[in-house]
Amino acid sequence: MDATIRHGTSETRDGSIHLLRFALRLPHPAVRVWAAVATPEGLPTWLAAADVLEPHVGGAITLRWLNATDPVAAEGRVTAWDPERVVEYDLDTLHGRMRFHLEPADADATVVRLTHELRGTDELRLDTLAAWHDHFELLAAALDGQPMTDWSDWTPGRWQELREEYVSRP
Repeated sequence: MDATIRHGTSETRDGSIHLLRFALRLPHPAVRVWAAVATPEGLPTWLAAADVLEPHVGGAITLRWLNATDPVAAEGRVTAWDPERVVEYDLDTLHGRMRFHLEPADADATVVRLTHELRGTDELRLDTLAAWHDHFELLAAALDGQPMTDWSDWTPGRWQELREEYVSRP
């Protein structure tokens, strides 16, 4: 069963607060998906290096995105922690708050719901929608045994295609 990544949605409040949402069904049990979204070993295979990740509410987190010429780091706090169900990272002003909610779909599948709240321009909203979509494709590949192990191989081509798709969506 392939994980198809459907387009995310967004709404804007007060002109600059964006609420992005994705829901994806992954053909893997929640324990495997949790390891990918909430552990220092899993996060770099699809999203960012977790230089610091204290696994509890109030714990420190530092994520460092490796798919940039100059890796971008964001510091913050873990604001929700319910193993194999919910993890939320509240990062710096640029990266905002990201919440992963995992729901077992059956014994071998998990629905992941991402809610990401951030402040910025409409351009940032579109960039971030495309980035999440791209990263979720990498998550599906990582869970299928093809993790991103060398971020120097990443190119912005797929992200650019996705961004154009998001620009053209109503």
